Amino acid sequence: MTTIKKYLSLVKFSHTIFAMPFAMIGFFLGVQYDAARGSQYQNNAFQHSYWFKLLLVIICMVTARSAAMAFNRWLDKNFDAKNPRTAIREIPSGIIHANNALIFVIINCILFIIACWFINPLCFYLSFVALFVILFYSYTKRFTALCHLVLGVGLSLAPIGAFLAVTGEFALLPILFSFAVLFWVSGFDIIYALQDEEFDKNNQLHSIPAALGKRNALRVSDMLHFLSAICVITAGTQGGFGWWYAIGAFIFIGMLIYQHSIVKPNDLSKVNIAFMTANGIASIVFAVFALADLFLTKNSIL
Repeated sequence: MTTIKKYLSLVKFSHTIFAMPFAMIGFFLGVQYDAARGSQYQNNAFQHSYWFKLLLVIICMVTARSAAMAFNRWLDKNFDAKNPRTAIREIPSGIIHANNALIFVIINCILFIIACWFINPLCFYLSFVALFVILFYSYTKRFTALCHLVLGVGLSLAPIGAFLAVTGEFALLPILFSFAVLFWVSGFDIIYALQDEEFDKNNQLHSIPAALGKRNALRVSDMLHFLSAICVITAGTQGGFGWWYAIGAFIFIGMLIYQHSIVKPNDLSKVNIAFMTANGIASIVFAVFALADLFLTKNSIL
């Protein structure tokens, strides 16, 4: 295994598909918003163009997530080594040395801050807040069952952060998408955590499944995904989206329902399908249709 592949595996790079599509929604909402008020970037040099901003946003997404994931693996290395499900991960199995993983975290944090500095002053200042949130999550399982919500907050920064990258100001619509991500991610992280209910209890780790049991944990996940669906619908109404968006929202909500239909308290055999496949499809397809609505019905300038 090459070094690059080792680190891509360490951070589960394929899981970037969860938040990245929502970042793209936030970014192009920002483009539309900026165009509607008279773009400050049109006709400027390339370094101030939308495309350069998009590149920087992608760099921020990749480096922030890589830093957060690698830090989580570094901090949890001793727990991972004791858990049969996670003992094969890169650090406990010796594929990547713990110190090298920590260096990887620091490098990604620095790259993230630099990219934010090139975007605009607001994003630069908020980059430190964002890093605190996404790194702090790794500690939360040690003292609160609400750790799933903290993870949700971390990923929910994607749409509003991308919007800020373009506009430099807050707005209601990207915040609604951020709340949709918060509830969606928190809900599916609870489903994923069902696998470690007994391990968490035995090792004084906190999670909703460990605190409430599998059946009640799934009910909490149901509620969170219901709230996510409400946010997606509200965003569509608030943003004046059309049929393309409605189709995407229908598929997104359908994937939420599907994952709850295949995971049962006494049958966790399809957790990975619910976690990766259903949620991957949900985010990508929803983003495609939401962006299609922006481009096809809102006179995009791109």
